[in-house]
Amino acid sequence: MATDSSSDSAAIVRVRGLHYRAGGREIFAGVDLDFPRGAVTAVMGPSGCGKTTLLRLITGQARPERGSVEFDGQEVVALPRAALYRMRRRMGMLFQNGALLTDLDVYENIAFPLREHTRLPERLVRHLVLTKLQAVGLRGAARLMPAELSGGMARRVALARAIVMDPELLIYDEPFVGLDPVSLGVVLRLIRRLNDTLGVSSIVVSHDVREITAVADCCHLLSGGRIVASGPPAEVAASTRGDVRQFMHGLPDGPVPFHYPAPDYADQAGQVR
Repeated sequence: MATDSSSDSAAIVRVRGLHYRAGGREIFAGVDLDFPRGAVTAVMGPSGCGKTTLLRLITGQARPERGSVEFDGQEVVALPRAALYRMRRRMGMLFQNGALLTDLDVYENIAFPLREHTRLPERLVRHLVLTKLQAVGLRGAARLMPAELSGGMARRVALARAIVMDPELLIYDEPFVGLDPVSLGVVLRLIRRLNDTLGVSSIVVSHDVREITAVADCCHLLSGGRIVASGPPAEVAASTRGDVRQFMHGLPDGPVPFHYPAPDYADQAGQVR
């Protein structure tokens, strides 16, 4: 279960001088980021800019080439395996597709982390599972199978599983993908409400500007391997920088090109494979 924070820092996650490459491509080129305690922080940017990679670095699934990633004052890359696993138990993760275990019903999906990481009596496991299901409005769906759930319900079940260990940090990886407007509104409300009522910190990775800026306390915008804008949503939206304006307002023309780099069309068309 979650432990008391041991750091007096205002940031639960701190990134400094982050450099990272994948497949020969530079993903991060000296990124500095702070994720404040108790806040909902959005990480935005176009597809392929490294948003999900940043989450992998924060959770210790990937190692930076240079720079520092700290969680609660601890350097993530320096943690031995056992300590890294203990750190991850202080985090809750909502994956892009929910990642429910298809052979287990809703109740057992949420109970799974408790059974895996604790030796709580079954009576307490039941209490925790039903409490978390109540928090996401799905206590009545406890014995449904994942195949019987709508997309929005599955996302809410996955969120209940993410909070069942009472984490200090909740991480959402593209939580709005594929949701209808009603389900999207429910998930948005849950992100804000759970952050405030549980007293956790939240990181939400998304490229859905309107949705995430409705609940975020602060935003970071990634582009070209760097942070090009940071601050409250209204401040970022008001930026006059070209690439920031293009992304925040969905403009088709701007610094981010429509065409992927290519050789001269006439030269390429004349080539025989």
